[in-house]
Amino acid sequence: MQKRIVTVRNRAGIHCRPSGVILTAIKNEFPDHFFQVITNDGEVTELDSMLALISLGLGKGTSVTLQVEGIDEERAIVRIGDLFEYEFDFPPKK
Repeated sequence: MQKRIVTVRNRAGIHCRPSGVILTAIKNEFPDHFFQVITNDGEVTELDSMLALISLGLGKGTSVTLQVEGIDEERAIVRIGDLFEYEFDFPPKK
């Protein structure tokens, strides 16, 4: 099992678009893995649906623990953790 603390950087938080990207990556790249988000108040949520992810109400600056179990969990925790920390709505200027 791998764990990583991630902080939401998207200005609008984790809404429909980021949720869709995160869940698509989970389903397409890590279908045999089990993902959970643990909030600071101890709430544990499986990352298996958009509703489950959006219902956490993860706003900008929110930190949560991402947890994954599976055969390629080291790569999975990096990939999905990076998506939680990506700025979807306002990409950095080059």
